[in-house]
Amino acid sequence: MSTEAARALQEARAFWVVEAGVGEIRTVDLEAPGEAQVLVETLYSAVSRGTESLVFNGRVPPHMHTRMRGPNQDGEFTFPIKYGYCLVGRVLAGVGVGRHVFCLHPHQTAFCVPEQAVTEIPESLPPARAVLAALMETALTAVWDARMSVGDRVVVVGAGTLGCLTAYLAARVPGCEVQLVDVDPGKAEIAAALGVMFATPQHVKDEADVVFHASASSSGLQQSIELAGPEATVVEMSWFGDAEVRLRLGGRFHSDRIRLVSSQVGTIPPHQARRWTYRRRLRMVMKLLQDERLDALFSGESPFAALPEVMPELASVGRPTLCHRICYR
Repeated sequence: MSTEAARALQEARAFWVVEAGVGEIRTVDLEAPGEAQVLVETLYSAVSRGTESLVFNGRVPPHMHTRMRGPNQDGEFTFPIKYGYCLVGRVLAGVGVGRHVFCLHPHQTAFCVPEQAVTEIPESLPPARAVLAALMETALTAVWDARMSVGDRVVVVGAGTLGCLTAYLAARVPGCEVQLVDVDPGKAEIAAALGVMFATPQHVKDEADVVFHASASSSGLQQSIELAGPEATVVEMSWFGDAEVRLRLGGRFHSDRIRLVSSQVGTIPPHQARRWTYRRRLRMVMKLLQDERLDALFSGESPFAALPEVMPELASVGRPTLCHRICYR
């Protein structure tokens, strides 16, 4: 084993949430990689503000603790817990030394996992952008769940990172007219960079064929239903944790036969499952990320050592942050 790999094993550190709203960096004991394993040195990770904020603030309902377990998670949602799933690193030992890989893994400086748990990043994709892979997977799955057609009128409510990626993908379907909607008019600049239209909730066009909801708010979901045309589909992408959702369904929801569809990245939609595997989907994500316009989705970055101080800010309600990248060098 190289000196670099040995040092990574000895000095590995991870970010743990020790109680609601409080995180710390702890030393991690790692063993040398065994057969069919790889040792990965982390270069970047990213904070998924939706799910990770709920985990950090202790808002995962008890009945969802088993279902919400993340790959390579340590600890429990009752704390302490090591949680996260947007990480890019370089293989130091095992199969394919030197290659850049993506892994669904918590924030940690180095780790050992089975070789099958990592996905190689193409040379044409900058590793710093590849941390978007988990969210792009979610966006791709939502587009599948919507069963979009050429020329659809599409609205995406909520211009966070996930909503922006969904709007970006929807706009690549030929003939589709895509509006990205957010209460923050400053998101217009991001929409322009992605090549989609922008509107505030007061000025969005209705009668959409497909509406994606990604604002994680009752008001956003209510407006999504109201923006849908007859027989249209509303795809719910938000995860609300322990928050109560209130809707008014006494209007045209039933008479116009509006479909409300849930989307969840952990399952490939049934109409795709005969042909698509999780690995094939992730390889497609790596191709989709090879567009430098997506760099507009990074609103800041911090060193790994600062994560205990940065995470409370990122997890606070109402922050306009998009994707916040964590740097390990």
